Amino acid sequence: MNSSVPDNESIAATPFLGLAPFLRASIEGADFQPLCQEMLDQAGCNPGDAPLWMNLSVIVQCLGQHDVGVSIQELALQQQRIYRLAAAQPAKVRLLLLSVPGDIAANTPLDCLLEDSDVELIYYYVSPGDPLALPVPEHDAVFVAISEADENREVLAALTRALADWPKPVINRPQYIPPTGREAASRLLQDAPGLLIPPTLHVPRSLLLDIAAGKVALAEQFAGRDVPIIVRPLGSHAGRDLARIESADVLAAYLAKVQEEEFFISPFIDYSGKDGQFRKYRVVLVDGKPYASHMGVSSNWMIHYVNAGMYEDAKKREEEAAFMEHFDDFAARHRAALEAIYKRTQLDYLCIDCAETRDGHLLIFEIDHTMVVHAMDPEQLFPYKQFHMQKVKYAFRNFLTRLTNK
Repeated sequence: MNSSVPDNESIAATPFLGLAPFLRASIEGADFQPLCQEMLDQAGCNPGDAPLWMNLSVIVQCLGQHDVGVSIQELALQQQRIYRLAAAQPAKVRLLLLSVPGDIAANTPLDCLLEDSDVELIYYYVSPGDPLALPVPEHDAVFVAISEADENREVLAALTRALADWPKPVINRPQYIPPTGREAASRLLQDAPGLLIPPTLHVPRSLLLDIAAGKVALAEQFAGRDVPIIVRPLGSHAGRDLARIESADVLAAYLAKVQEEEFFISPFIDYSGKDGQFRKYRVVLVDGKPYASHMGVSSNWMIHYVNAGMYEDAKKREEEAAFMEHFDDFAARHRAALEAIYKRTQLDYLCIDCAETRDGHLLIFEIDHTMVVHAMDPEQLFPYKQFHMQKVKYAFRNFLTRLTNK
């Protein structure tokens, strides 16, 4: 391992900021337009300031301009592929984050969890073909932050070989990341005790068109399963173009609006409670131990925390507070399922989006190490969150200490 600092890791006047400050500002309802324009003006005067371009890439994506943001990131990475996010306190741990170019969902946003910590984050954007082509900066541990997306499989395989005998601790070894994909995870976790994960099938658009036209029976293609099903484009996250399909006509209408060529389908599981409300939990596993991240409550089966009414409804926040306060009871009820997830994935840091079925199973929607985990919600509305989210932060920080002090 070459531990010298790369020549192209420049010292710029602009500090690299990561995602956390922009996410916090977004949650607070900040208007990014003036800041974005200011950054654009600065970048025009300082085209060689790579961290400035990286910051601009994030803020442009926060404004919803995904493709433009990724293009701006490419400009930055042409100049520099290593970026340092300084610790808020004197750094005690240097954590190397192996990342891939792409949007803000392509890698683990670990800085959102580790705000104001004593961990220095060193973002190393790997190179295609030879992922560790640049000299590697001094570090105390490695965190593989790369998502399981199909386009990352080659680089994850290359990193599996490169990190096999790495002299420093490796968190989330790359060979264990691909099985967290939707289809692979549905196979990996089938028949785990106390756990329910709907089977997921990867299907081409042509097959769905045939099903919608009545030329092919869904049950013949999907192990006897029939509607209702859930459909989403391959690579879709955060509910983009996710829909419940209850008939061939609904499927035809969906395909008329969504033009992608590849999709995932899975059976729809009604996870509503006795009161008709749906509850979705985010759980974080740190070295196998579960922690509460958040809970959303909604009358809509497609729950996203930001649109579940958690900000507007005090009773929903009271319920989330109770969930977090009594999370040990939840973890005890689902101990077997959570232990199975940890043992089967073999990942040191993992997030789980899940629910409880009426018969007591842990219903798994998604497992992933790149979900956002943070304590940025306004304290006046969510006074309980800081305390419980600190548990996650301290758990990860203590995990780093155990690894790096061996």
